[in-house]
Amino acid sequence: MDINPILILAALMVASTPILLAAIGELVVERAGVLNLGVEGMMIVGAVCGFIAGHNSGSMFMGFTGAALAGAAVSLIFAVLTQYLLTNQVATGLGLTMFGLGLSSLIGQSAVGTTDLSLPKLPIPLLSDIPFIGPILFQHDAIVYLSIGIVAGVWYFLSRTRAGLILRAVGENHGAAHALGYHVRLVRVGAIVFGGACAGLAGAYISLVRVPQWIDGITAGAGWIALAIVVFASWKPWRLIAGAYLFGGVTVLQLNLQADGTLALLDLIIIVVAALTIGYAIYRAIKTARFDVRDNIVPLSIIGIAALYALLRLLGMETIPVEYLSMLPYLATIAVLVGLRSGGAAASLGKTFHPSS
Repeated sequence: MDINPILILAALMVASTPILLAAIGELVVERAGVLNLGVEGMMIVGAVCGFIAGHNSGSMFMGFTGAALAGAAVSLIFAVLTQYLLTNQVATGLGLTMFGLGLSSLIGQSAVGTTDLSLPKLPIPLLSDIPFIGPILFQHDAIVYLSIGIVAGVWYFLSRTRAGLILRAVGENHGAAHALGYHVRLVRVGAIVFGGACAGLAGAYISLVRVPQWIDGITAGAGWIALAIVVFASWKPWRLIAGAYLFGGVTVLQLNLQADGTLALLDLIIIVVAALTIGYAIYRAIKTARFDVRDNIVPLSIIGIAALYALLRLLGMETIPVEYLSMLPYLATIAVLVGLRSGGAAASLGKTFHPSS
């Protein structure tokens, strides 16, 4: 089976869109000083509500609107519990994920199946006709472009507006912000609701566009990857795009490897990645005049995986289990986070605020 690189790269943008939407919402929440680990729960509630709303109304617009409202509604539960009842944010976020998974399974029992809705593509005039680049970047549906627009809007809001400055001040030092007269709880609730709406949109994109059907667990851990990408991006909006496309690319890659049915493409990828990794490790060792295992844990892990793969091939392995390929996006997430040393988190992230404190 021949794999078309243009189709793979175009599919990468589609696969990255739900991750990017969920991540940009969580970035705003964390810049406000709140850690919401319930992204997966909000996404899957948005997926089932968006599917039901879109299927019953026959309108994609109603589907995405319903998903955004559902995600925002679920996030309000988290907001009330953490901002007014002062519950632990980590425990509440994990509980929200389990609640969302159970609720989506309950309300989605009668919605199992596919939908005949389709979101039309919106080719950008002139740009869509550019060879190679046009089909990859400029021939997608509106939600792909909306996700990038939301990233641009969040960047402008956080860095260029007074309201964004207040939100960042709340995240950095909620006590000082409260002393200056800003309503810390209201700012954080607004950020949480925005994050919930984005997560709902992300879920709906999965159930209405990327995989136009509803099944239990359809988000398949995308919410956790979105959380990791926020850290990967150092809480900076524009870096989210690179992170989302990186992990979306890994997802598309493993799907195409499964469809291809041979190891030829995987052989080539392993060789290229291993060669680049070895070159990088050597360059880093020469530049720093030392080799620290802790500083090179990711390159060493990649080289070790490549060596293990080479050994299995020498022993006669002709196919690779599908389950191993399905692990690739999550292994990539873990590898990046293990080797990442990033700053930029809000100083008050995860800390409970009370007006009397």
